[in-house]
Parts: sequence; C-alpha cells; structure tokens
Amino acid sequence: MSTTAKTPAGRTVRLGLRENWPQFTLLVIVNIAVGGLVGLERTTVPLIGADVFGLTSDLVVFSFIIAFGVTKALTNLAAGALTARFRRKRLLLAGWVIGVPVPFVLAWAPSWGWIVAANVLLGINQGLTWSMTVNMKIDLVGPARRGLATGLNEAAGYVSVGATALITGYLATRYGLRPAPELIGVVFVAAGLVLSLIVRDTAGHVALELAQHPRPATTGDRAGLATTFARTSWRDRSLRGTSQAGLVNNLNDGLTWGVYPLLFTDHGLGLAAVGLIKGLYPLLWGLGQIPTGHLADRIGRKPLIVTGMLVQAAGLVLALVLLDWPLAAGILSAIALGIGTAMVYPALIAAVSDHAHPSWRANALGTYRFWRDIGYAAGALVAGVLADTLGLNATVLAAAALTAGSGLLAARWITEHHTIVSRRTTPAPERHDHRTAGAARRPPAQPVRRPDRG
Repeated sequence: MSTTAKTPAGRTVRLGLRENWPQFTLLVIVNIAVGGLVGLERTTVPLIGADVFGLTSDLVVFSFIIAFGVTKALTNLAAGALTARFRRKRLLLAGWVIGVPVPFVLAWAPSWGWIVAANVLLGINQGLTWSMTVNMKIDLVGPARRGLATGLNEAAGYVSVGATALITGYLATRYGLRPAPELIGVVFVAAGLVLSLIVRDTAGHVALELAQHPRPATTGDRAGLATTFARTSWRDRSLRGTSQAGLVNNLNDGLTWGVYPLLFTDHGLGLAAVGLIKGLYPLLWGLGQIPTGHLADRIGRKPLIVTGMLVQAAGLVLALVLLDWPLAAGILSAIALGIGTAMVYPALIAAVSDHAHPSWRANALGTYRFWRDIGYAAGALVAGVLADTLGLNATVLAAAALTAGSGLLAARWITEHHTIVSRRTTPAPERHDHRTAGAARRPPAQPVRRPDRG
C-alpha cells in the first residue's frame, strides 16, 4: 500500500502531523483569525442591544445569536456538499471575503436590524472558514491523529475567542461599547484573508487516504448529502449520539452568550468583570482541547463526551448556587464550562470522523456541525422565551437539565469505533533482552552420550 502520492503539480504528499507541520501550523494561525472575528461579540453585543438601542425584550436582544446560529448551521451543511464541487481552499477564501463587512457594521450600525444582518454574514463566514480549517487539518494528519488535530484546531479558535472577549471588555470599559472594541476585527479579517491565499489545498491528501483505507468505498459510501444527513442525524446510532450532544453543547453556549452578560450586570458586575467571565470560558475551552484531543486518541471518545457534558451541567448550576457572590459565581461557572466543553469538542468531531468513510466524511462533518451550531439558535431562542416569561435564573437551570440529559443520551447511544478499541487493547511489543537473544537463536543443546562402562 502506497504511503505517498503525487499531486497534479508533481508535489509529493504524505499523511501525518510531523510530515505536514508547516501547512498544519499555517491553518492553526488562520483559525486564530476565525475565532477572533466571532469573539468580537461575546462581551459587548448583548449590552449594545440593551443599552445603545434600548431593547427591552430578551428574545429580541438574543435575535443576533439566532441569526448567527441558523446561518452558520446551514452553511456547515452546505459546506460538506460544496467540497464535492469546489476545493477546500477556494471555500476558505470565499468565507473570508463574505466576512469583510462584519466589523464595520458592528461598529457603526444605525439600528439593531443591521447588527442582525451582520450576524448573517458572520454565520456564513464562520461556517465556511471554520469548516474548511478543520477538514483540511483532518486531511493532513490522517486517521491516527484526528483527536489531536481537531483539538489543536478548536484550541486555536476558542483561545482566540476568549482573548478577544477579554480585550473587547477592556476596550468597552475604557472607550465605550462602540466602535473601538469592534474595529480590532479588521485585523482578523485581513490576516485570515492573506494567510488563506498562502495555504495549500489538501485534495491530494484526501486521495491518498482513500487509497490507503482498509475498506474501499461502496455505492452506499458514495451517496449524496441527503443520505449522509439521514445517516448522521438518526440512522446511525453513534452518529445520532454525537449530533445531539453537539447540539446541546452549543445550546448552552448560545444561552450563556446572551444570558451571562445580562445576568451578571444585573448583579452588579461591570464590563471588565463580565469580559473576564466571558473570556475565561472559551480560553479554557480552547487550551484544554490540546490535552483532551490527545487523550481522546488514547482512551477513546465516549468517556470524554459523557463526562464533559456532565461537567458543563455542573458549571451552569454553580452560576446560580453562588450568585450572591457574582464574580466568584461567574468565574467558577466559566471554569467548569470551559473544562467540560474542552473534553467534549474534539472528541465529538473525532468520533464523527471515526464512523464516517473518507468518501462521505465531509458531508458527515457538515451534518454534525449543522446540528451542533443550530444549538446556538436553539439556545438563544430558549433563553429569550424563558427569560421573558420565567427570568434569567430559570433559563440557566433549564440549560443545566438539558445538558445533563444529553450526556446520559450520549452514554447510551455512542459506541467506540473499532480502530479506537483495537488501539487500546493491542498488547505492547515485547522488550528485546540482549542477554537471552543469543540463546534464543541457538538450537537446543543435545544430551551428552557417555560411553557404556558395563
């Protein structure tokens, strides 16, 4: 079986992180820019709706998250199908071009409708750019290091989300909610666009993995988006488990995105403290995915997914139990949410990749990311309805219950792929002992025949 392949341009390609580290590193930097652009909104936009535009309905305030979540989810779904017609690099560049107006609209929008429209563009931008960076990294490393590859990809993006949330909180405290915090997004758009022009496409790596795959693609494997959508959403038990866990994970993220700034400012915290809480969550989420991605390759995907969902649920409960001490409540909640999400995120993407043949993996990942990111919209919708009727506290409690329930469903539905099981159960190779090696090679000694003295 060949371990190398040639691109049409004559360039040799190999699978593996070490073999492709320059391109992999470049894609990590691109995803830092991707995360930074969405991080612009984590601290300030809910407060812009309430304080700048005077919105009184929580559901209306959270409408920007609904617009973002629905658009990103649909773009994720389309991205998988689009990879069959367009190269990944071309889709990556298209995502950056669509994202160019976003920081300018957020900075100078004359009405709330413009903010919502900017989030439609942001959803398309994130769906294309984030989907392509994760797909391209998986293409480069091959099947042996998917967990680590997705961990590094998501770590880069969400560390950038958290750092940007911290920076925008500081800038908002010093210079106001607009325009200074939003204009740092211009740097992210420019960097992402320029670096995406440099990165190489990974079509050759996909072809090499297909050639090396132990099971050739069948007619069912070559089925289109509709068949893959059904398989990933409900027909395949394990993929159904990953899809629902991804949806609920981002449901509570979308809910806290809108609720936490309002909840903690209502309890006396300022913009800098809210920025700390909103930044700490994705920072831990991002940094934690490097070790958890590697751990998912060693112990399997399911233990991390189930435990991570339960840790997130506990983090949501902490926010309410300690609310008399709002800064402590926010920080401890953010720590638990960050650690729990770090456990879940790379393991879920790796689990989908494990159960999907390379010929339909892009569509499977697109379907999973559709359900995962529709969670943003679902979380904002649930948060808006519950907050308007029952209050912010009840909204957080509902998210905790949903997250715990999702973890239990994941425990019931998800099974480890055979490659992970075999990796855990394969015995270690025997150690070579030089003292006995020579004896092992020599034939057994023959008994000595003594002369008969009779």
